[in-house]
Amino acid sequence: MLFQTNNRISGPTWDLVADFHQVFQYDFMTNAFIAGTVVAILAGVVGYFVVLRRLAFACEALSHGGFAGATGAVVLGQDVFLGLLVFTSVTGGFMGLLGDRIRGRDVAIGGTLAFSLALGSLFLTISTKFAGQAVNILFGNVLAISSSDLVFVAVFAVLALLLVGAIYRPLLFSSVDAEIADARGVPVRFLSVAFMVLLAVTVSASVQVVGVLLIFALLILPAAAAQHITAQPSHAIALAVVLAVADVWIGLLVGFYVPYPPSFFITAFAFLTFVGVRGLSTGVAGGRHARTRS
Repeated sequence: MLFQTNNRISGPTWDLVADFHQVFQYDFMTNAFIAGTVVAILAGVVGYFVVLRRLAFACEALSHGGFAGATGAVVLGQDVFLGLLVFTSVTGGFMGLLGDRIRGRDVAIGGTLAFSLALGSLFLTISTKFAGQAVNILFGNVLAISSSDLVFVAVFAVLALLLVGAIYRPLLFSSVDAEIADARGVPVRFLSVAFMVLLAVTVSASVQVVGVLLIFALLILPAAAAQHITAQPSHAIALAVVLAVADVWIGLLVGFYVPYPPSFFITAFAFLTFVGVRGLSTGVAGGRHARTRS
């Protein structure tokens, strides 16, 4: 490989130390790795409960709600992340109040999703000159994260993780069996609202990395893959975090050398990991079943 000639980035080599040195000599890549790692840790922890509580559809609705909030903030001349956070938190709390059970929850989430898309379309029509920024909101632009954005994301991620730690045991109980938890005095409705707001904060932070249309990559796929490997909650959460961080790092490294969006590679690696784990676990389960029958 030829290092930095005429301000051009050379390709990767077998010298990993030199490659990492080349990557981290750029401030935007350092910010991207830090922000991506913070978001991946948060997404891995919260994503475990998203999968456990079957809230993948809610995650999608909140991400589109984030698009409406972000475009609305642009129209009003406010900070995009603040618009994301406020709108997703309000809609998350609304969905948590409207539906505890899966059937009622799906109706509430579907209605919120439709309204959010319509609102985002309206805001985008009002401010067509911000179409380029809207693309970044939809698909993410982790390479454009500034130091101030990094501090903002890190603060909210730490607050969200502290909240998860505070409600971990009752949240896990109500996620596994809401009816028994309710019968034993666990505040199931409050936890539902609190977790939806927590999910809203996570979505707002993750949008900075992968965008609203690719939010499933970081919040759903690593956690789903981890739950196929182990049923122990603490082990599954730790594994989901490891997988999410690995997806982000690999995606950023490939995106550094290839002229395509890193969010695509993050999503692709997360999806391939999930498919591989799912296929492996299915094959192992099939082999055990065959041995049992024989």
